[in-house]
Amino acid sequence: MNKLLTTALIVGLASSAASVQAYQAGDMILRMGAVTVAPDEDSDNIVLPTSPPTVLDGVSVGDDTQLSIIGAYMLRDNIGIELLAATPFEHDLSVKGVGIDAGTTKQLPPTLMAQWYPRGNQSGWQPYIGVGVNYTYFFDESVDGELEDALGAIINASKVDLELDDSWGLAAQVGVDIPLNDSWAINAGVWYMDIGTTAKIKTDVGTVKFDVDIDPWVYNIGFAYKF
Repeated sequence: MNKLLTTALIVGLASSAASVQAYQAGDMILRMGAVTVAPDEDSDNIVLPTSPPTVLDGVSVGDDTQLSIIGAYMLRDNIGIELLAATPFEHDLSVKGVGIDAGTTKQLPPTLMAQWYPRGNQSGWQPYIGVGVNYTYFFDESVDGELEDALGAIINASKVDLELDDSWGLAAQVGVDIPLNDSWAINAGVWYMDIGTTAKIKTDVGTVKFDVDIDPWVYNIGFAYKF
C-alpha cells in the first residue's frame, strides 16, 4: 500500500503541471479505489471460567482490503463534507500467544467527515484534512473450529458463538487529489479511526466478555472524478 501511494503521488505530481482542476462550492467529487483497514488493536485479556481462571492474552485482528466508494460535496470553495463507504470488510481473529484461530467478522465503517481544502479555489493539486465521526457495524461473526475445540477442552463447552458490539468513534484524515485533467485526479488518503467493541464469546456454560480497541489506520488509493 505504501508503494502504491508513493507511485501514485509521483505520477500525479509529474502530470499536475498541465492540470487546471480547482474546487468550487457546489462541486461533487466521487472517489473510488482500493481501501485497506489495518487494525492497531489493543485487546483485554480473555478470562475463562475455570478454577483458577484461565487467562488468555486477548485477540489479534487481521487486515483487509476492499473497494472504496467515497462521495464528497463542496459546501464552499474550501469546505467540504465526505462520506466514506466500502464493500464489506472481513477480518480474521486469532487468540494471541497460543496460535488459535478464533474466527472471522465482517464490518462496514461508514465515516462522515468535515474537510478543509486549503487550495480549494486554486488550480493544481488539492490537499485536504478532515475530522468526523465513524460508525462501525459488525455482522456475520463466525467461530473457527480451533476455538471451539479449545473451549471444549478447557471449559467443556459444546456450543460457541461470537458477537461484537457496534461502535461509534471519532475519525481524522489527510488526503490529496492530484489532477490529471479538469475532471479526473489521482486520490490518496489516510484515516485514523477510533473503533472499540465489546466481544462476547457465548457458550452453553456461560458468556465471556472482553473489550477490543481496534483503532485502525485506513489507507485509500484510487481515482477521483469531479462533477
